Amino acid sequence: MRLLLIRHGQTPSNVGHLLDTTAPGPGLTELGEQQAAALPQRLADEKIDALYASTLVRTQLTAAPLAQARGLEVVVRDGIREITAGDLEMRGDAASNDQYQRVAFSWPAGKPELRMPGGENGTEMLARYDAVIEEIAASGVEAAAVVSHGAAIRTWSAARAGNLDADWAIAHPLPNTAVVVLEGTPATGWTAVTWSDLEMTGAEPQSGR
Repeated sequence: MRLLLIRHGQTPSNVGHLLDTTAPGPGLTELGEQQAAALPQRLADEKIDALYASTLVRTQLTAAPLAQARGLEVVVRDGIREITAGDLEMRGDAASNDQYQRVAFSWPAGKPELRMPGGENGTEMLARYDAVIEEIAASGVEAAAVVSHGAAIRTWSAARAGNLDADWAIAHPLPNTAVVVLEGTPATGWTAVTWSDLEMTGAEPQSGR
C-alpha cells in the first residue's frame, strides 16, 4: 500500500509557534487556504483511493480541496491527531517547544514510555496512530492520503519506517502541506519513499526533486 502522510496547511498558531493540539483547534490562515487549494495539483500524479483527516479542523479544511477534486469523502479519525501537548498546551516559548520535541522524538529513539507532561506517552500515541493506519490497510485500498500533523507524522514515520530514525526526523521538519510517502503494510513494515522534497533511496536519504 502507498501511504501519503500530509501535514495540514498553515494556522494562526503555527505563525505564533504555539503548541496548539486540542480539538477542534484553529482554522487556516489565508496562506494555509492557498496551500490546501494547491494540493490537488501537487498530487495530480498520485493515485488516491481514500482520504483521511484528524478530528482537528485544520486537517479537514486542508483535505477539502483534495476531496472535491477526487470525489472522495474525508474520513475523520481521532487517532491521527497531533501529539497532545498536555501541560505545554498553547505555550510558544522556546523552552516549551524544545521540551515537546525532545519528548516526542524520544519515542522513536527507543523510549516510548516517556510521557509528555500532563499528556500521553509514546506507547499510547503510536498505538492510536497505528490503529488508523491498520484500518486503512484492512480496507483494501492501494493508496491512501492521510492529512495529519507535523510532530505526529514525523514521530510515527520515524518509529515505523525501516529507513528512518529519530535523528532523521529531528533534522528534517515538515513545512505546512509537506508530504511523506511510505510504502508497505502494517504486517510487513514501511519504507519511506519521499520526505517532503527529499527522495529516499534504499536506507539512505538523498537530495531529490
